[in-house]
Amino acid sequence: MTTRWIGISLGLLISAAPALDAQERASLPPAELAKQTGCFECHNVDDKVVGPAFADIAARYKGDAKARERLIEIVKKGGKGNWTRVSRGVPMPPYSPRLNDEEISRLVNWILGLESGKQ
Repeated sequence: MTTRWIGISLGLLISAAPALDAQERASLPPAELAKQTGCFECHNVDDKVVGPAFADIAARYKGDAKARERLIEIVKKGGKGNWTRVSRGVPMPPYSPRLNDEEISRLVNWILGLESGKQ
């Protein structure tokens, strides 16, 4: 029942998000892009929601030269098993094609920069 409810909730959140086109999203700062595209439905900058806090993601991957590429793929394709203790098994949904590669890259760069205080 819980899995079904989460799936329904995610579907409603995604469909309820305001529809901005790529040109409008390109001018948004990364935090606003995250807000407008539904990232904050499951994440927060400093506190766990459903998924891990963005600052915790940045801390986990600090110094990992391949983190950026891995996180871009997770955002594009979705993922499961990377933060199971935090998310209790709720998977990260795929954000491609809702977000283009440049937008995903901007979000990942912003998240990874949070650890060093760049917001």
